[in-house]
Amino acid sequence: MSRGLPVLLITAALLAASCGDGDMDVTPTTAPPTTVPAAAPSTSGTPSTTEPDAPSTTAAATTTLAPDTTTTSLTPLGELELELTLVADGFSQPVFVTSPPGDSRLFVVDQPGFVWVVDGGDPEVFLDIRDRVVFGDEQGLLGLAFPADFASSGRFYVDYVGSGPATRISQFTADGNEADPGSERVLLTIDQPASNHNGGMIAFGPDGLLWIGMGDGGSRDDRFRNGQDPATLLGALLRIDPAGDPYTIPAANPGGEFAPEVVAIGLRNPWRFSFDGSTLWIGDVGQNAWEEIDALAVDVAVGANFGWPRYEGSTCYLADDCAAEDLVAPVYVYSHGEGCSVTGGYVYRGAAIPELDGHYLFGDYCSGWIRGLPPGGSGEPIDWFPADTVPGLTSFGVDASGEVYVTAIGGAVYRIDRAS
Repeated sequence: MSRGLPVLLITAALLAASCGDGDMDVTPTTAPPTTVPAAAPSTSGTPSTTEPDAPSTTAAATTTLAPDTTTTSLTPLGELELELTLVADGFSQPVFVTSPPGDSRLFVVDQPGFVWVVDGGDPEVFLDIRDRVVFGDEQGLLGLAFPADFASSGRFYVDYVGSGPATRISQFTADGNEADPGSERVLLTIDQPASNHNGGMIAFGPDGLLWIGMGDGGSRDDRFRNGQDPATLLGALLRIDPAGDPYTIPAANPGGEFAPEVVAIGLRNPWRFSFDGSTLWIGDVGQNAWEEIDALAVDVAVGANFGWPRYEGSTCYLADDCAAEDLVAPVYVYSHGEGCSVTGGYVYRGAAIPELDGHYLFGDYCSGWIRGLPPGGSGEPIDWFPADTVPGLTSFGVDASGEVYVTAIGGAVYRIDRAS
């Protein structure tokens, strides 16, 4: 689709949020006082050498919406009552939660350098790499992905910012509920010119390959001119096959003027993206005015240009010519009258809330609301949880059953449930 197609614009202000100025990014004016999308630590960026107290699990429901209904059939969406159930808390700064395929365990990424496993009791340390993680501002341990053969191979992958600073995509191996920090195999190292816009999401796509989201290098106005440069790994979606030495370039990558690893360009900071079957969904963090959600078929994404910095959202930004026939248009944008940093999510495919099937759930870090785009990404979004429901909403995640979770910078992990 081109940028010339109409997009859904929601401009009514739900919650006032400040806009960045000078050379800085958007920063909320209320607690937590952090930059987006991953929060600045409340302590020094140097990791401690002592292990923190273990987080705890709980089943306390925290938020309930909509009128009370009881029915054995599907509830009309306008009457559907949802709540957030607190699953675990006490983390330092959780920024992602996920499960391996077919695995009942939850794994929580904690930005200072931990991965925690929740396996029927209080969280336990699964991986501790604080000794190699640069933690501060938007940097730290940011992403985690399990391949389809994790149960047999024990291999998994992380995205973190290390010395340099530089993003590292690394493979580790695990046995049971414990990973070996010494098993690291660094696949890819990408220098980071600034402490923000580091991306951080990694996920295995329907093609079985590892997709990597990379920000434009930081600061504002695409200062380093990476967004429209197909030869750089910044401001882009990457795709590699982790097999090989150190990895293999997929034959279907566009090649040519694109760097070998690059699939698509024109992204500012694709903090979180996800797959729903053969469809790719991206939440790309905006600058001073607009946040955007992109959705397109995986095969169409190969070679795509999402427009930054020629466009911010659906608005012409840094461009001499606003012709946009070669750009992918967002399926949804919202203004900074409503939030300031989109947190991309997932299409719901769980069994617990069949009414949500096909809805894309996403939120805003600054305003703390959660919305759902109707199936296909067209039409008005539904405000499932209003502003301030999840302050500092850092990420969404799914378990092996397709149920959706959210993480909050204050230290908690919640599950989206039908109200009890």
